[in-house]
Amino acid sequence: MRRATHAKWAAGAAAVALAASACGGGDGDSGGSDGGAVLSSSWGDPQNPLEPANTNEVQGGKVLDMIFRGLKRYDPKTGEANDMLAEKIETTDSQNFTITVKDGWTFSNGEKVTAKSFVDAWNYGASLKNNQRNAYFFGYIEGYDKTHPEDGSKQSADTLSGLKVTGDRTFTVKLSQKFSTFPDTLGYPAYAPLPQAFFDDHDAWLSKPVGNGPYSIDSYTKGSQMSLRAWDAYPGADKAQNGGVDLKVYTDNNTAYTDLMAGNLDLVDDVPASQLKNVKTDLGDRYLNTPAGIIQTLAFPFYDKNWNKAGSEKVRTGLSRAIDRDQITDTIFQKTRTPATDWTSPVLGEDGGFKEGLCGDACEYDAAEAKKLIEEGGGLPGGQVKITYNADTGSHKQWVDAVCNSINNALDNDRACVGNPVGTFADFRSQITDQKMSGPFRAGWQMDYPLIQNFLQPLYYTNASSNDGKWSDKDFDKLVDQANAETDTAKAVGLFQDAEEVVRDNMAAIPLWYQNGSAGYSERLSDVKLNPFSVPVYNEIKVS
Repeated sequence: MRRATHAKWAAGAAAVALAASACGGGDGDSGGSDGGAVLSSSWGDPQNPLEPANTNEVQGGKVLDMIFRGLKRYDPKTGEANDMLAEKIETTDSQNFTITVKDGWTFSNGEKVTAKSFVDAWNYGASLKNNQRNAYFFGYIEGYDKTHPEDGSKQSADTLSGLKVTGDRTFTVKLSQKFSTFPDTLGYPAYAPLPQAFFDDHDAWLSKPVGNGPYSIDSYTKGSQMSLRAWDAYPGADKAQNGGVDLKVYTDNNTAYTDLMAGNLDLVDDVPASQLKNVKTDLGDRYLNTPAGIIQTLAFPFYDKNWNKAGSEKVRTGLSRAIDRDQITDTIFQKTRTPATDWTSPVLGEDGGFKEGLCGDACEYDAAEAKKLIEEGGGLPGGQVKITYNADTGSHKQWVDAVCNSINNALDNDRACVGNPVGTFADFRSQITDQKMSGPFRAGWQMDYPLIQNFLQPLYYTNASSNDGKWSDKDFDKLVDQANAETDTAKAVGLFQDAEEVVRDNMAAIPLWYQNGSAGYSERLSDVKLNPFSVPVYNEIKVS
């Protein structure tokens, strides 16, 4: 993996210093481009309807990034959190913020984007009765405990007391504690504004979401295709350079790659592992392989007593030591993955929180030590681990089988580990949400925004939005709270790294490898790039 060597801080927050150039290029001659032409790209059905506060997975996130613009936008090259609809965000104490929304913005249905568009959307997202998966992102706003009580008590407020509209284009935000990097989280889709149409006829809006981004949704047939078209009246500077994008649903990325090679598809944004040996020969400079803020891990169901009893941390650490990451990343992924040595990503850089080697011996392959630790921890629950994964995307079967083979070899037991495939990503996510996992499961994480906080808090903080295994540790939570309140950047990073050591000592999840973004595209396209989140920058793609 080509990795960033440093990170800079803007407005007190980390921003990725990330090279966006691809292996062999990708900025073809756009002189013959057709601004009205439509491109086709591989995709997978999202887990849920595309409400901004209810989408926390990659496929749905791709669409939200096309149809919405928020107060901030992460630069597609550097990852820096730049003002988008925010004219200014002011604070004197890192707890009380005054936000001014730029004038001249509308939704694609003609409604004006105002301060109320944001406040109403955030209140909706935070309300327990709306059951939004990203509600936790509003957890630092004062009054969240009333709109979304986590102790089982009844919701006592419908709106956040910390949000107040003070003018057509201004609103204030009061947090329950200091959070110095709060402004740089506001590029995450959960914070997108919503039109009044969303509230007036919710079902109609869900059937055809209306946003304020460079694209609007033309049609969607689940299991087949979503068609997006450039919105001609889009007021932003990042207008679509093409006529639209047809997102075609594939349940097997090998099929998508075959269609690309046959001329039936323009863009594949996840080159299957089985094609990595051939892709450079097949596509030449139309193959992208760029660093991304992605880490693959194995999570555990801590709601299952077998994985949450005394000594179980030794079993988890033993499994980690039984995985030969070097061999798997070399043979399965052709070095487009790098063995993980912590729980974040190298794209953060050392100043931004990446600490190479923080995992230490726990991430080093050692068969003898793996056996010893698992034995000391009481053995594998039921004598076998089943790694659950979705079988429709991401070449997961190959690497899960390889991980199990490594564990089996280390433990001298051909049945110590087996893969447990689930047909589709949506079904896989539903089982996780319903807490039906009985053993380790795939838990890849693509950063929402380029801060070390985002690699730790959403995944490991008690009851956090993406804490799928329901791990909980008071020491970890305390350190994260302290880090968020710290206005000194270096001190904040140090506290987050202390919290990461708590994750390590408990092996709350097994880090496997850091992932590059990969894509391949047809000769019709030029100016194809992946952003730091490994998502194609669709609006910049030109079609000839």
